[in-house]
This record gives sequence, C-alpha cells and structure tokens, in this order.
Amino acid sequence: MGNIQEKIGAFLPEAIFEEGQYLTVSVPADKMNALCRFLHDDKDLQFDNLVSLIGMDWGETLGVVYYLNSTKYNHWVILKVETSDKENPLLYTVSDIWKNAELNEREVYDFFGIRFINHPDMRHLFLREDWVGYPFRKDYDANPEINPIPTENESCSVDTVSLREDAEGRIIEEKRKVFQDNDYIVNIGPQHPATHGVLRFQTALDGETIKKIDVHCGYIHRGIEKMWESMTYPQTLHLTDRLDYLSAHNNRHALCMCIEEAMQLEVPQRAIYIRTMMDELMRLSSHLLFFATMCMDLGALTAFFYGFREREKILDIFEDTCGARMTMNYNVIGGVIADIHPDFQRKVKDFIKEMPARLKEYHEVFSGNVIAQNRLKGVGFLSREEAINYGVTGPSGRGSGWACDVRKRSPYAAYDKVQFDEVLYNEGDSYARYMVRMKEIEQSLHILEQLVDNIPEGDYLAKTKPIIKVPEGRYFKEVEAARGAFGIYLESRGDKFPYRLKVNSPGFNLVGAVDHMTRGSKIADLIAIGGSLDYVVPDIDR
Repeated sequence: MGNIQEKIGAFLPEAIFEEGQYLTVSVPADKMNALCRFLHDDKDLQFDNLVSLIGMDWGETLGVVYYLNSTKYNHWVILKVETSDKENPLLYTVSDIWKNAELNEREVYDFFGIRFINHPDMRHLFLREDWVGYPFRKDYDANPEINPIPTENESCSVDTVSLREDAEGRIIEEKRKVFQDNDYIVNIGPQHPATHGVLRFQTALDGETIKKIDVHCGYIHRGIEKMWESMTYPQTLHLTDRLDYLSAHNNRHALCMCIEEAMQLEVPQRAIYIRTMMDELMRLSSHLLFFATMCMDLGALTAFFYGFREREKILDIFEDTCGARMTMNYNVIGGVIADIHPDFQRKVKDFIKEMPARLKEYHEVFSGNVIAQNRLKGVGFLSREEAINYGVTGPSGRGSGWACDVRKRSPYAAYDKVQFDEVLYNEGDSYARYMVRMKEIEQSLHILEQLVDNIPEGDYLAKTKPIIKVPEGRYFKEVEAARGAFGIYLESRGDKFPYRLKVNSPGFNLVGAVDHMTRGSKIADLIAIGGSLDYVVPDIDR
C-alpha cells in the first residue's frame, strides 16, 4: 500500500489519501482520467481490472467510487471523484481505459444524472429517454404523477450523444448515430428463448453477418439498490436471492460477509462450513441448468432433460434444509437461519457418488458430438486481455485463460481448508467456456466430498443485537458466484439503514462484451455465444 501511495503522490501531488480496507484516493475531477491511465499503464502497478464503478450522492456533491485491482500483483486501490455541480454534473470517462466502464457509466447517468465527457454513448440504459429525474439521488421525487406508467410505446431512436472537450476546454454535445442509415436491423428479444430473460439485442446485419449489437436493458428493472436505502440490514438480505436467482446462496453470502466484516462479527465454524457447501451445491445447480439450456439452445433436447434430471436432486436437498427450492433466504447475518436437515449429508454423498456416471453421459450425448463442436469451437473468441478489459469473470473469464476465481484469489468461508483446481482453458471460445463449467462441476463435487463429513459441531448462528447498526465507513466484499465475481459495496453512516448498497453484477459485464464478441460472426452464432456466457437477466436488471 505504501508503494502505491508514493507513486500516486509523485504523479498527482493534490491527491488526498485515506486508509481503510484498501487505500482510498480522492482525485480532482479534471485529473481523474490521467491518473487512471497512469495506474493502468505503470509497470509496477498495472491496475488492469476495473472491479466496480459506483455512482454516489453524498448530499452536497455527486460522484463515483472506483475499485481497481491488478491481476498481476493482486493489489487494490479505491478512487473517489466528485462534483458539486448538481445541475449539470460532469466527470471524465474511463471507458477508454477499461471497456466495462462503458455500460457502468451509462448506469450512473441513468440513476444519478452524471454525464461523462468523452464517453461514446451517453444514452439512458435502463430508463426510458423521457424519464424525469434521477431515481438514486437522495432528493428524488418518487411521485407517480411525475413519471406515470406510460401507455404508449417508447420511441426507438438510433441517435445518441457524446460530450467532447474542444481545444479551448469547452464541452460540446455531438450527435451521432448508433447504426448506419442503410443497416438492416433485427431485434433479438426482448422475448426470445435465447436471451435467457427479457433482454433486447438490436442487431445490425450484413446478410447473415453481425456488424454491431446494441444492448437494451431495463425491461424488468426493480430498483433493488434504491429499495435497500429504506430497509434495515436484515431486510436487505431477502432481495439478494432475487438478483441472480441461480446464485442465490452465493449472492446472499456476499452481503452477509460484508455486513459481518463491517461489524467485526465472528461467524461460527459450523455455519461457515454449511455456507460453503450450500455455495457449491448452488454452483452445481447453476452449471447443470447451464448445460441443459445451452444444449437446448443448440437443439439438443435429450441433454436438456439430462441436466434437469440431476438438478432436481439438488433442489430437493435445498428444500429439505431451506424450505424452498429457488429463493432460499437461508444465509443470515451471523450464520444460517436453521441447521441442516438430518438427511442432508446422506443426500449430498449420494449425489457425489452418482454424478461421475452422469457427467460421462453428458459428454457422450453433447460434448463429443461433432455438430456441437462445430457450433462452439472457434465461435465467440475472447482473449485473456479482452476478458480483463471487459470485466468478464467467472467461467467465461477462465475460458479465456484468466485466473480470476475469487475462491483462490481472496479465499473466504472454508475455501482455504479444501483442495481444488481452478479450471482454465486458453482457447477463449464458446466451447472453452462450456468445458470450464463442465470441469467445475467435478471440482465442486470434490469440494463437497472434503466437507460433507467434516462439518464442525456447535452453533450455526452467532448472537446479534435486535437492531443491527453497521459502523460508519466504506466496505466491499466479493464471492465467486456461478457466473463470476459478485461484489457488494456498502457505505454506512452508522445507523440501521445502509446509505448505499451497490451490487457488482457479473452478468452486467458479460452482456457488455456481447457486441465485441459477436462482430463478424453469423447471426446463428449469437445464440451459441449468448448461451456460453450464461448471463441471467435479473442479475443485470437489478
């Protein structure tokens, strides 16, 4: 941390430093892009991974908090930039440095009204263009008469705006077109089986070849991060299961750990082991559903039924202990809400014993099929460097050779007590992403095998106060969810409600990379590429 501070201080003497979970640097708005470029390019720093970009309303000022990580050195830094101009808030983009900033900055514009200079596309992403106000500002007027439920269709403009700074320092609005006038545009979604939810890809084609994809999100956006501001900490937990519902345990685990770390609350070992096992069962359930739906997208209906057959057994295990099969609400602050079912260990061991034979069936029916391989190999290429730049984590990032597993990089729960391999493929295509998940099924089984007979005795829940207050400060916690690194940012003012809770969604970055990965591919390949990324729309439309 000292070396990072020295280098930043030498480059930017006006930077203000603050110690905490990670070194926090307050940066003047006009120096932000230059500092980010320095942090990215310096050979001793190499902050090549923009982990999270968080819009903020601090009352008197608006701003953004950036979490940066170096994939080479695994060191972290937090940047903070703000503006006092709430009428016309302007900051400089970092999308020219990290590509995943492009959609994230558009999200900030949607909800806070901050526009980013030199950003190529300053349109709304989640909200309609005729929306009045910025919902995540503290002074937002939620009167439904201001934004009534629209009864007419939204205009589908292909125009956007970019803010440019001229030689004299003036900010100029430049209109530009998203598509060319002669582009043939096809809508994939919002209702389409291959979009894996309500999502629209506006696709420009040259014959059957994809020229460009414009992503339209927000069809099922629920404003969860805004709702959290009026919820107590125990209440906030319930909505995590409704994000990526196929990583329900993992998501909730992240928020619990973030709150527990802030409170310095010690979680019983029994609960830690149970949480770890539930996370891996959740990962297995998700990967089996991925196998089933991916195969169905490509026309392999037998494989679809195979995947659901085994997944049902995991859901039965969840139902026994948690009382539900999908949104379990099982993790709570301090541990888990109930002890495991008497049949839990037996059923888990039976599942572990059964799965190797089932995996062999999967590979026989699909993985080795020449049609499947021709549809997936060499399709949707993403290099390791591009995966990092777009923030594509999880199995999709590891399919490009990026060792990004949070369980290995920053072990949590019981992951430092088990042996498992981080599955990496270097091909970077759809087949590699598919195979990573199939091999991760084996690794999850191996983790469960090491834990199932070694669950410690004792309490499953630590005692907490009836009203939970988190100490004032800024906190961040990540877990390895089924689709990648799932992060929770928490800013507290010391009371029983969070001042700001922000989700770092892996699915958001996956969708952000679709345009890059599909250009030059055939329209039929879009289905295979989207299936191999395995994004879940409620994880995007939060």
